Order: sequence, then C-alpha cells, then structure tokens
Amino acid sequence: MSRQETQEYRTRLKEMTGVLKKHGITRGVTPEKLRLILEDLGPTFIKLGQIMSMHSDILPKRYCDELMRLRSEVAPMSFSEVEEVLESAYGCPWSEIFTAIDDTPLGSASIAQVHKAVLKNGASVVVKVQRRGIYETMARDIGLLHRAVKLLPPVSLKEMVDLDMVLDELWAVTREEMNFLTEAANMEEFARHNKAVAFVGVPKLYQEYTNQFVLVMEHIEGCSVDDKKALLADGYDLEEIGIKLVDNYIKQVMDDGFFHADPHPGNVKVCEGKIIWIDMGMMGRLTERDRELLGRAIQGIAVGDVGLLQDVVLALGDFKEKPDQSQLYEDISSLLSKYGTADFGAIDIAEVTMDLMEVMKENKIIMPHGMTMLARGLTHMEGVLADIAPEINMVEIASRHMAGKILEEKSLKKELKNSGKNLYKSIQKAVNIPSLLSDILQGYLKGQTKINLELHAAGELERLLRRLVRNIVMGLWVMALLISSSIICTTDMTPKIWGIPALGAFGYLIAFGIVMYVFLKHIFSRK
Repeated sequence: MSRQETQEYRTRLKEMTGVLKKHGITRGVTPEKLRLILEDLGPTFIKLGQIMSMHSDILPKRYCDELMRLRSEVAPMSFSEVEEVLESAYGCPWSEIFTAIDDTPLGSASIAQVHKAVLKNGASVVVKVQRRGIYETMARDIGLLHRAVKLLPPVSLKEMVDLDMVLDELWAVTREEMNFLTEAANMEEFARHNKAVAFVGVPKLYQEYTNQFVLVMEHIEGCSVDDKKALLADGYDLEEIGIKLVDNYIKQVMDDGFFHADPHPGNVKVCEGKIIWIDMGMMGRLTERDRELLGRAIQGIAVGDVGLLQDVVLALGDFKEKPDQSQLYEDISSLLSKYGTADFGAIDIAEVTMDLMEVMKENKIIMPHGMTMLARGLTHMEGVLADIAPEINMVEIASRHMAGKILEEKSLKKELKNSGKNLYKSIQKAVNIPSLLSDILQGYLKGQTKINLELHAAGELERLLRRLVRNIVMGLWVMALLISSSIICTTDMTPKIWGIPALGAFGYLIAFGIVMYVFLKHIFSRK
C-alpha cells in the first residue's frame, strides 16, 4: 500500500471514528441510531444498511424495519462533475449526443444520480450517471470494514450476523449495480418476461448510449403508484391498480423467477393506463426448485401442515450448524397456531414471511439470497397496498393466480413430466434394493456393519436424565470418599484432628457436604 493510500485510509478512519463518537456508540446501538450512523457515514454505509435490511433471517426484525427507512438521497455531484463523467464515458463532449441536459438532478443516490435530458432526435430521456470515483471509495470503505470486523469482541452484533458474509454480499451486489450494463440487461429481460402483459410497461432502453458508467432510458411522465390524489384526478380505480400490481408481482416471483427486489413507490409509476416498473439495479432470482418449494410452503400454511413447512425450510436453508429438528418443529407449530384460526384471505403475507424468517433465525438457518430479497419486496408491496387499497389481500390474489396456473395446459404437462421423472427414479431405486440388502447382510456377517443412531429426547426427559446421571456420579464420589477416608483413619498418619488423621476427617467433611448439597437441591427442586 502506497503512502498516499495509507493517508487516505487514516483520514477516512478518523471521519468514521468522529461519526461514531457523535452518536455515542458506547451507549448502545438502537435501530434508529444505527440508521442515523449509516446515513452520516456516507454512500457505502447507506448501501450496507440497505443490504442488511434484506437479511431478516439473521437480523432482528426491528432493525430490518428501521434500515428500510434509510434515506437514499445524498448530496448531488456538481454538474461539472457530471459533464466529466459523461465525456469520459463517451469519449466526446456530451453535446454531440444530447441537445440539452438539466443541471438539477431528478434524484441523487449513493451510487449514481439521474438527470432529465433530450436526445438529438428530440426524445425525452433520463440519464443515469455514476458518481465519479465511487468504485474506489466503496472498495476502500469495505476494506476498512473487513479490518474492523476482525477487531469486534465476540459478544456483539457479530454474534447475530456474519458480518464478513454481509460485506462480501454488499460488494458483489454493489459491483453489479455499478455496472450499468447489468441493469440494462435486467431491463431487457424484465421486458421480455412481461411482453404479453397489457397493463405492464418498462421504460425504453437506449442501448446505443448506455455503457458501464452511463445509462439512458425513456423518461416516464406518470405519477407514483402511491400518489392517490393524482391517480384519482386522472380517473384511475385504485383497487384495480392494486390488484394488477400484486398479480404482476406474483407472476414475477412464481412464474418468471425474476422479480423487482426494491418495489417501493418511487420505483413504480402509473402512466397511460400501465404500471411502469423502473430502476432495475436490484433484481431477485428464484430457481425453479425455490419456486416449487415456495408454493409448497404456501400450501403448508394454508392447511396448517407443520411437517410440510418444516421440510420446505430444511430444503431451502443453509445451516450454520446442525439444526435441532424437534425445536424447529415446535417453532413452526407455534407459528401456524398463530394463523390457524384466521381466515386464509385475511392473512398478511408479509407478516407471515417475516415471522417465518424469525423462526429460521432462532434455529440458525440462513435463507437463499433470493428469498431474503423477496421478503423485503413483499414488505414494500404490503405497504403500497395498505396505502392505496387496504381492502386488497395479497394471499387471495396469490391463491387465485396459482390456482389458475395449475389449470393451464403447460402446468399439466409439467406435472406429468415431473411425475414421469419421479416414477423413473423410484423404479431405479427399487431395482437397487436387492443388491443393497445383499451388501448389508454381507457386511453384518463379516462384522463390518455400523449403525448410526441419533436420538431426539424431549426437553423434560433430557433434564431428568441429566439430573439422574449427575446424582449417580455424586453418589460414587461420596462412596469413594467414605471408603478412602475410613482406610486412612485406621492408620497413624499425622497431623490428627479429634484423634483421627486430618486427611480422613477432611474426606468425611467433603462427603457430608456433597450429601447435603444433593439433599437440599432435591428439596428445593420439588418446591
């Protein structure tokens, strides 16, 4: 590391220390204080907080809720800096591509800012310009954070969250967001998936003017999806918008496996009768297996099947350590009993998801990244619905959508295909049974067979057995002390107390103490 880089690290470290002192970090970190600290520390830490808000499986819910409120607006670059970035990205003055660019940005976030502009052909566009030097700034800050994590005491936030994992994920996600070609590819893929949906739109992408540092797309004049006054003034039915919004989001998740991971009101507009999705920098993906397991989870919640939901959780999750399946079963059973008496259509799907994440966190189960992004997305969607059409329930719409898919021909073909695969696998395994039995018998006859037996005892039985073993061990100690002390007392060993060897007397006293301890513990435990 050069002297200049070392100086930059020291300067940045001094800034970070100043912010932490300002907020009284030594007096504890409440959810609100954490959010304010991250905002004061700048773009890297705002983005870190946004990533952490998606980890409801490992971070307490109150922290996730607060971090979702992180202010993404930061101080904008000067227009001269914007011009420098444009000319560096295009290799020519921006005036050769654009007729005009507004000096004042429409918005300024941690990684980029957005300006309204006009192309030479007269098209009204939005230009997303990456902040100058943001890659180097974030790389430096993340390097400092990795060092700081190593210095954290064992009893801290480090116990709740694998901070190194969060930092690695932050860097991976941020690098994707900093490459605007990735966002451009996301826009094209999203448009392909929703091409046949008449009420959904995506801004037109100007691929020829888009590169790693600049993204140019159509400017959408519509109003935000939560701007009720403007929507009603334009003659829109808020309930219809809510139903179509949720139906499309369920399609993105369950049919496409490619969904908008940050669907807050600022990223969803209504224009000319269409719901327009913008800002595709953060997208979630679910594999076909994930979607199938998600469908089974919904089915498990609907019918109150604890075993089915437990199987889904174990199939989906990664484990820090081997989970206690009996404890997991009890936790899921408690979760389902909370919603068991509720009407299925009245269930808050975001609340169920967050509660399920809490169960996973308690059992040290980590969900795939796509599932944690989905939890965040569902929370945003529930918030939008509560604002514009509170009578709409996501579960009902999701149920109708999934029921409709089952009746489609392609779903029937898929079911038959899957059934055929399962039948083939079952036959293949059945054919192998005789040879497996033969191997087991031969191993047994040669004395090579081993049986791994794992017992799961109930909590009460486990405590009873532990007490029983402890009392037996103490009884053996008392017996050994009495016998050895009695043998010593038959000798003339010195020194002596009360006419008997002191060592023997000491043994008798220890034995008496153990007996009294066991007796009193038994009396008080019965009370």
